[in-house]
Amino acid sequence: MTTVHRKAHFNAAHRLFRPDWDDAKNAEIFGKCSNPNYHGHNYELVVHVTGDIDPETGFVIDMKILKQIIYEEVEVAFDHKNLNVEVAEFRNLNPTAENIAKVIWHKIRKKLDRALTLSVTLYETPRNFVTYTEN
Repeated sequence: MTTVHRKAHFNAAHRLFRPDWDDAKNAEIFGKCSNPNYHGHNYELVVHVTGDIDPETGFVIDMKILKQIIYEEVEVAFDHKNLNVEVAEFRNLNPTAENIAKVIWHKIRKKLDRALTLSVTLYETPRNFVTYTEN
């Protein structure tokens, strides 16, 4: 098996909070990330696709196709958006890095051949990042 990687980025705002908690509890748990006026990140995304090398093409996946999937499913959907307000998946889901990575995984997974394995790594900052994989 071989894994190929494709990097992408997007800029987005969000607010971490639970509407069923008061402002004090949200501030205690989420700190400044619970700012009612939102805050933003320059997200870096790495998509990892694992599979067998096709003997005809030499590819695990054509990188042009992977680039297009990431562009359509992530960059168009998330770039320069307020995730809480403008992205349907986060209207009732707290847009933590973990949840953003999970949503991205599901958006990309539906476009890939089932024989390929997918994981995504999302950098919220250069030092804070998560990787999401599902079997």
